[in-house]
Amino acid sequence: MGSADADLPYWQVNIPPDLRTASCPDFLLHISLKDRGIISTPDSHYTPDSWSTVQHKVAQNRLELFQRLPSDLRSYLGFTWKLRQDYGSVMNFILTQRLGWDLPITPRGRPFEFGEDVKVLRNDWPYGIDKRIVHLVVWTKFALEEDPATGDLTDAARGEIEGYVRGAFAKVPRENVIWFKNWASLKSVKSVEHFHVMLFDPDPGFVKEITNGDIPSCERE
Repeated sequence: MGSADADLPYWQVNIPPDLRTASCPDFLLHISLKDRGIISTPDSHYTPDSWSTVQHKVAQNRLELFQRLPSDLRSYLGFTWKLRQDYGSVMNFILTQRLGWDLPITPRGRPFEFGEDVKVLRNDWPYGIDKRIVHLVVWTKFALEEDPATGDLTDAARGEIEGYVRGAFAKVPRENVIWFKNWASLKSVKSVEHFHVMLFDPDPGFVKEITNGDIPSCERE
């Protein structure tokens, strides 16, 4: 890809010439201006986030700055569009195919009291980050309390998550573990509680163990 990409319609960028379509695919017709701007950027112009950059974004609570590699965002939007056709919603897919949980989602106990109320999976479409960083999602059957005034986690909820992370990811040096919870406006799945954990260069065996051998959807495509 070169400077000629600037002359292409956004839906043709990062697509080999023989696979480009004259009209915009349905799944890219009504996307946000932000997503359109990302998709129209050649992958070669994108710099993956380093571990220090990830840490800085989380420390500054600038979670909206996380982005996917342009071609990955395109694939993600196509994937979620198809899920809505096949399952009715992304939430239905997550519940039936990824979590195996039934509605209504009812926890057995208090937050993090029982292992059956928590499930750790690979992020199906991780952000554009250093390949050594593993992006996980921790799904919970219980709510994580938010301050209604700010939409951010309460101090008590932060303490609960921190305690869980320290225990569950104890095999990874603490400086190589970071977690965050997206604000409601940034969540792609709003109806099932979850937060994110990123690990820098962890032992693959540990990742396989804590995710029960999970394979993200992006690697099945």
